[in-house]
Amino acid sequence: MIPLQPKHIALAPVYLYQGMKLKKTALRLPEAEGERKGRLTLNEKDSPSEDKSTLNIMLLGDSSAAGVGVSSQQEALAGQLLEQLQLLPQIQQKFSQLEWSLHATSGHTSFDALRRLYVLPVPPTPVDIMIVMVGVNDTTANVSTSKWEQQLREIIGLSQRKFGAKQIIFPCLPPMQEMPAIPSPLNKLMGYKTQIMNERLIEVCDHYESVLALPINLNNKDLQTQNFFAEDGFHPNSTAYSLLAKKLAKTISELV
Repeated sequence: MIPLQPKHIALAPVYLYQGMKLKKTALRLPEAEGERKGRLTLNEKDSPSEDKSTLNIMLLGDSSAAGVGVSSQQEALAGQLLEQLQLLPQIQQKFSQLEWSLHATSGHTSFDALRRLYVLPVPPTPVDIMIVMVGVNDTTANVSTSKWEQQLREIIGLSQRKFGAKQIIFPCLPPMQEMPAIPSPLNKLMGYKTQIMNERLIEVCDHYESVLALPINLNNKDLQTQNFFAEDGFHPNSTAYSLLAKKLAKTISELV
């Protein structure tokens, strides 16, 4: 477990009560519907002789990767990321196609993501960009920081060995203290734990040349924080997925 401060220990009974109540009353939303793999042509005008390659992207992770909070994959992270990538001149100039796959399940932890990597077949071509979204379920399940770090390193190692991942991006955990579904003071505890998990994530990623921890910032001068969450008050909505997709697309264009 994550070491708690004295103020958190004093409020432990309140946290326990609020956590149990939240589990009973939380709204359960389905994963987004739609295709989870495909190939897109970036520019129909390109001639077959043009020396352009295919950008291979793989998304792995939990409910946020699976698109919980919206109805379709087009509104979810995968769909919006593909849309943003197609708009970037840097991507159009360098690549003729985007090949993508999504492997995500609501409730999955870093251990589940690692196990999934083991059972997935070796891809015919190396993965250029692997995006791994895990951590929220590790936090709610009280996974220790040492186990969190170990499983992150194993995910990185297996992604590089088996999938030939050239670049791996870990979006940081979202600010759980801002989630409308989590009552106070439990939200402050979850925010504290999220901060610790993100610090460990960044430390692990910093040890690898081609691995990046990408901070998630929901600050927007035009929108209140609650405007980024779905009706369950826990998962992202289409606006939040759009912001993350834009940030990921920009990052990918800089990495490739």
